[in-house]
Amino acid sequence: PTNQRDLPVHLRLILVSGKTQDFTFSPNDSATDIAKHVFENWPAGWDEERVSSPSILRLIFQGRFLHGNVTLGALKLPPGRTTVMHLVARETLPEPNSHGQRNREKTTESNCCLLL
Repeated sequence: PTNQRDLPVHLRLILVSGKTQDFTFSPNDSATDIAKHVFENWPAGWDEERVSSPSILRLIFQGRFLHGNVTLGALKLPPGRTTVMHLVARETLPEPNSHGQRNREKTTESNCCLLL
């Protein structure tokens, strides 16, 4: 029986503009490997979205940014199916524990309660 680790992973990458392109990767490929491959094989129809460096390409899977060393195999993707991911250009990833946004929401909540 073929090991799931050896099966190719089909990804459909979606740009912010809505354009899509299908790619095939190995389960051992990491988010960094994918960004580099896409950068080096930039689809013809994506000219307007071309980026200057693969290091700013980020993958989003199920609403979460994938950090560079995460492999496709680690995501336990269903084999044989096409998995959809978003591809965005971002200089930095949000810190997993960034309080900025959440704190702001909390303070507005507590303010409204204080006013009552």
